[in-house]
Amino acid sequence: MKTIKLILSLVTILAIGNSVDAQIPPVDKNKVAIGGYDVVSYFSGEAKRGFESFSAQNKGITYYFHTKANRAAFQKSPERYLPQFGGYCAWGVGAKSAKFPIDPESYDIIDGKLYLFFNAPFNGEQFNTILDWNKRTTELHMAAHKNWGKVKNM
Repeated sequence: MKTIKLILSLVTILAIGNSVDAQIPPVDKNKVAIGGYDVVSYFSGEAKRGFESFSAQNKGITYYFHTKANRAAFQKSPERYLPQFGGYCAWGVGAKSAKFPIDPESYDIIDGKLYLFFNAPFNGEQFNTILDWNKRTTELHMAAHKNWGKVKNM
């Protein structure tokens, strides 16, 4: 019985740790975007990690891609695939006029644009900002676009 409790405790700790680690800045200290996720892959309905061997640069930032075809699509039209709000949490920009880190696997596509979200424990509870975003998409979408001008230079 003690072994089972120990295993369950370890699984819980690892799950929480992985969730916390999932929050990343849009661009890391090595100038790699979105934790190495392929920004083109979001548009096919699945967030996929890219590979350093399939990388491309845009405005001094390095993007990784899951396939050569995705890299080629990005190189042809990068603005089509770049996340909104510099890759910061769309909910944070819209609801709080602030820059929040993101979970690269929490995202939405609206009108052909990529939006990323925070999803991690906050004040002792799981806080997935996409849930509120989904309830108030129109309101928060408009607010985020309105707020970004002042938030981006914070």
